[in-house]
Amino acid sequence: MRNVKSIRVGGLVLGGSRERVFVQSMLSVGASDVGANVEQAVLLERAGCEILRVAVPSLSDVGLISAIKNNISIPLVADIHFDYKIALECINAGVDKIRINPGNIGGLDKIKLVADSCRVKSIPIRIGINSGSLEKDILGKYGEPTAEALVESAMRNIALLERCDFSDIVVSIKSSCVKTMVAGYRLLAEKCDYPLHLGVTEAGTMRQGLIKSSIGIGALLLDGIGETIRVSLTADPTAEIQAAADLLKAIGLRAGINIISCPTCGRCQIDVISLAERVEQFVTDKNIDKDMTVAIMGCVVNGPGEAKGADVGIAGGRGEAVLFKKGEIVCKIREDEIYSALIGEIKKG
Repeated sequence: MRNVKSIRVGGLVLGGSRERVFVQSMLSVGASDVGANVEQAVLLERAGCEILRVAVPSLSDVGLISAIKNNISIPLVADIHFDYKIALECINAGVDKIRINPGNIGGLDKIKLVADSCRVKSIPIRIGINSGSLEKDILGKYGEPTAEALVESAMRNIALLERCDFSDIVVSIKSSCVKTMVAGYRLLAEKCDYPLHLGVTEAGTMRQGLIKSSIGIGALLLDGIGETIRVSLTADPTAEIQAAADLLKAIGLRAGINIISCPTCGRCQIDVISLAERVEQFVTDKNIDKDMTVAIMGCVVNGPGEAKGADVGIAGGRGEAVLFKKGEIVCKIREDEIYSALIGEIKKG
């Protein structure tokens, strides 16, 4: 595991000895529509978002910060490009973190103004590097946005803040190429001890985005790399929260109902697909966070054996199923009772 510097973001602590990985998303409505931003922010917090980012493209949009913060309790991050004045105004408005690329907001004097203001108010800065905005000289050196290019840019921007005596830093180096993203973060993790925010940028639609993010973010988390994550999807941002939660549960970093179910075969005599989807929908809708494995298996030939580690499960037969716990058969139940029996066992926990 990495030795990670502790950084406080609002009421949360990233890094240090804490092993929790926090879920982040970003508001997706126009900055000029304050009401819609507030409404979406509230929905995202309810969905389980733990750190929320909002784009602040101009000085006239700084009012978003106080409007959103008055309606949520999770930390708010202001996403700022090119204009250091916007960063200063967001800091004054009470934002919990700012996300900038220090190299594109002006010279060292302007960077220092932002760093000094953040230091006074204990506001961290996330350095956001991505493959589409590398410095020209770095891009010229490597020819393309390689993992090494992303890391060199990140280290250059870290050095800018450190020259301003500022070290409350979080770093991200996102790429739309999964291999580049993974290689870059692994290299960066060896070079700095700052908390890292993980994500595959421009990952795509729900289908492709889930696959790319699961591979990239999941691989790094299994390496012990990453303190916050965003599953970027071309979709409603609430879908990002559910995807991130499922990802963290799948690799054992969050408690929750773990549903295992067979892919079905010619021996299957119950509708495993519909049953598994109904159970999954129930635990999602109810936001059940019990640490419990539920198995839904198509037949008794392999079911209780293959899923013997499950806390509870069923294995189907002709018009019926057996209910089992920890691999031991408990009783037989009719097909029309299977769903209610499983839900009952989940509720009992």
